[in-house]
Amino acid sequence: MEVMTARWTVLSLSQTSGYAILALGCLLQVQDRWVKTGEIAECTGIPPAYLSKILHKLGQSGLITAKRGAYGGYALSRPARKISLLDVVEAVKGRPTKPACLIGLSECSDEHPCPAHEFWKKERERIWKKLSHLNLRDAAEYERERGTRIGQRGVGVKSG
Repeated sequence: MEVMTARWTVLSLSQTSGYAILALGCLLQVQDRWVKTGEIAECTGIPPAYLSKILHKLGQSGLITAKRGAYGGYALSRPARKISLLDVVEAVKGRPTKPACLIGLSECSDEHPCPAHEFWKKERERIWKKLSHLNLRDAAEYERERGTRIGQRGVGVKSG
């Protein structure tokens, strides 16, 4: 039963990808200043050490800009509507070169397909295409409307 439970995670984004989306959502809220790692950690609940690794990958990919120093921090490098969720996933996880078999077989390939190979190959492409059309602004708006994570603590949001 444990093996079957592990296989279902194939059908959702990784925790790292979700954390990256949350972190970028916090930067989206504050567009007029640099945001420090501690503020992003407070906004998202992501452990600071893990968050630092995610922010480093997002910076390397060009999705965010970093500024060192007392007045430094992080900011989005382009408008949120121009950052696709696929951009975020690829920034932190990369695009898999050998996608996992849906049913967990190690030898599954185009040359030696499992019974679910063609189905899963098409579905993976549909998922990647959908993620390329969803953007950070869409995700942040959804989270804000639901009152979860992004927007709960309102990092840097000006009152009145």
